[in-house]
Amino acid sequence: MLTHYLKIAFRNMQKQKMYAAINIGGFAIGIAACILISIYIRNETSYDQTNRNKENVYRVLGKMTMAGTTFYGTSFQPPMSKALLSDFPQVKKAGRIMHNRLFGGTENQIRRTDQVNNNYEAGFCFADSSTLDILDIPMVYGSNITALKAPNTVVICKSLADKYFPKQNPIGKTLIFNNNTQKPLTIGGVMQDFPANSHMQFRGFISLSGLGFWDGEQESWYSSNYGIYLQMNPGVDIDAFSKKMSDHILDEYVIPSMKQNGQANTAEVRKNAHLILQPLTDIYLKSYNIEEDHIKHGDARFIWLFAGIAGFILILACINFLNLSTARSANRAREVGVRKVIGSTRANLIRQFLTESLLYSFFSFVLGVVLAASALPVFNNVAGTQLALPWMEWWLLPALISSAIVIGLIAGIYPAFYLSYFKPATTLKGSISMGTRNSGLRSGLVIFQFTVSIVLIIGTAVIFKQMQYILNSKIGFDKEQVVTIEGADALGPQTAAFKAELLNLPFVKNVTVSDFLPINSTKRNGNSFYNEGREKQDAPIRSQHWVIDENYLATLGIKLSDGRNFRTDMPTDSQATIVNRSMVKQLGLKNPLGKVITNGYEHLTIIGVVDDFYYESLKQQVEPLVMILGNSNSMVSVKLKSSDMRAAIAAINSTWKQFQPHQTMRYDFLDQSYAAMYSDVKSTQYIFTGFSVLAIVVACLGLFALAAFMAEQRSKEVSIRKVLGASVTNLFALLTGNFLKLVLISLVIAIPIGWLAMNKWLEDYVYRIQLSWDIFAISGIIVIIIALVTVCWQAVSAALVNPIKNLRSE
Repeated sequence: MLTHYLKIAFRNMQKQKMYAAINIGGFAIGIAACILISIYIRNETSYDQTNRNKENVYRVLGKMTMAGTTFYGTSFQPPMSKALLSDFPQVKKAGRIMHNRLFGGTENQIRRTDQVNNNYEAGFCFADSSTLDILDIPMVYGSNITALKAPNTVVICKSLADKYFPKQNPIGKTLIFNNNTQKPLTIGGVMQDFPANSHMQFRGFISLSGLGFWDGEQESWYSSNYGIYLQMNPGVDIDAFSKKMSDHILDEYVIPSMKQNGQANTAEVRKNAHLILQPLTDIYLKSYNIEEDHIKHGDARFIWLFAGIAGFILILACINFLNLSTARSANRAREVGVRKVIGSTRANLIRQFLTESLLYSFFSFVLGVVLAASALPVFNNVAGTQLALPWMEWWLLPALISSAIVIGLIAGIYPAFYLSYFKPATTLKGSISMGTRNSGLRSGLVIFQFTVSIVLIIGTAVIFKQMQYILNSKIGFDKEQVVTIEGADALGPQTAAFKAELLNLPFVKNVTVSDFLPINSTKRNGNSFYNEGREKQDAPIRSQHWVIDENYLATLGIKLSDGRNFRTDMPTDSQATIVNRSMVKQLGLKNPLGKVITNGYEHLTIIGVVDDFYYESLKQQVEPLVMILGNSNSMVSVKLKSSDMRAAIAAINSTWKQFQPHQTMRYDFLDQSYAAMYSDVKSTQYIFTGFSVLAIVVACLGLFALAAFMAEQRSKEVSIRKVLGASVTNLFALLTGNFLKLVLISLVIAIPIGWLAMNKWLEDYVYRIQLSWDIFAISGIIVIIIALVTVCWQAVSAALVNPIKNLRSE
């Protein structure tokens, strides 16, 4: 019997080639989208799953609510880890990491002791030896328990070990970091390279044992620079422990330290500050609201958003199948009647129609897998991933087969019951020749299809406009034609001479030496400031504290709105500061020039005020900024005045070689670094665009087939109207008007949905576009044009046909 069902199904597919192609093509597009997103979700949810203790490993988070806004942080005081371990028996192990560029160690110039040429190596951080044990880092050589116990030791990944000590066990060998020959680092262990699905992507850990960044730093509760990981004993109630931990650390350590330092806002901190524990397996996907941890993040919200969109595309394809099956009911009605007369039961007919649906589904899955494999490299490039189809996994084929069965049954169940319901007496009399009038469900489904498509187009348009706003808005500094040279701290005392040589080049307009730049991955230093004399009365003003030189403002085009720039010939400028407008506002100063501010160890006189400029993401408010004159020399920024960038870079590189013949010059362009800050937005834009195109293609495939079928069903009506004098324009309007009404209804439904969804997305940005009417108008016009183009060929063809052809049999 199955062979019979399959034979009839194949015959019907051959008889209706266009409808078969549209059904299979639409299904395949939806299936390909779902396969790609499924692989993506599988990868994103696999992060940090290999840790054998993952159920008991947590990261400490700080939560602070101020002025109705909640902030999360991962930086804590040096002694907190030790306090948690000693004060709470629930804590089995505690360990710290520190990868703040302010203290170096994150990016290094490295060489063996028997070599003279340095190699740039990024991806290092400082860590306790216990951290490697808590994170269950697999070792190639050495133990993750003892590898970092000794001072001046380092653990490197296998790829670095193979690079510097090929085919050797490097434990006990030394490496020179950043030309510091006085303190070479001894290799205490070699770890496996972190897998791609780990939130940590470090290539080396430098021991914190015996290390202090200033006198008394390791005992201070006044500075916060360390991330803390805990391994808890099994069975601990984490919520209850978090509250107990928060109360104890604040009451016993943090608040007393604040009072000792004379801070006035201890009551506010005690009320609004909390410590919580974040599970290891949540760090990657659920840290999108944490800006300061500088580690690899995903976003659970977008994963499920993309999954929903891919599911909608598949639903659109199922709708096409359902619509076309019911629209062609009149063509199949006589077949149903004949088969029932000769003995077929309704169950047999249902099985027949479901077999056809399953056959379409299987063909579609084969094509969908091919499309997914072909599109995967493009998807990887857009999403910044390295995904692959799991061809060798045992579950892949069963999953595809079972999915094909489920999709085939879902798509075919309604048409099967609908078509098998026809009564022989009615169908054989021809009473269902106009069965296509039962179009309410089809119209509703078409409206749903185009509503989804329009919402996606609106989303694409909004993301595109926000991206253009980010890249082209006035950000308060000039990022164009600025070359940033990294690793310049290797110049040491020659930095000033190098800067002078660059200024002599004809291509160079200005040069500044500072590693505090308004882009990600450069130094940051948070401090608390007060108006001098108000330390015990006022709450502290949290501010960035940057070290710059006298050429910084001119090189980056930052405008002074009040006062003057730094001058190296004025000794008093060593105790001076230039602040931004946000700092002036927070301090409550009407006439800031000459006022003195302090962070407890510096007393700085304000000599200038700059307009606010965006030095972090546009998702954040411009925060207060204090700039002082000094030496922070790991980066040199060069403002060029030449359009011949190749010649300018060659001249700068030649100058670099005069000072550093054993180290390759590393450089980037400030505008490109700025754009890279928003690579996630760019990826979202591309993915939305791709999904929008797929959705509109699937919807239009169904619309095209419906238009063709309706034109066929109404061919005699069109011919009669033409004989009676109807013009081609009248006939075109007759055949397209209903479809345009459906699209317009879809537009009315989609606009509020799109507005709500994208307004919610824009809430992540402090500085954002306004949702204006033109976004929705353009989206609507695009969809109307696409719908018209889709149906007009069928409509025009039907309107131009010779009436005799359709009426000769009457």
